[in-house]
Amino acid sequence: MVSGAWVFRSTRVPVAALFENLEAGATVAEFVQWFPGVGLEQAKSVLEHAARSSLAAA
Repeated sequence: MVSGAWVFRSTRVPVAALFENLEAGATVAEFVQWFPGVGLEQAKSVLEHAARSSLAAA
């Protein structure tokens, strides 16, 4: 965590940045290009976790 925000492991990139960029129309591939410390598998894992969490809450 950085300042209380979840970040991608070994980076200072907030996880929220992934969702913000996706909402703005970016692809996951573009996101990992723009944030070199974040790997494609990391981004996919975050999205899978979010999907599982939203299903569990439903």
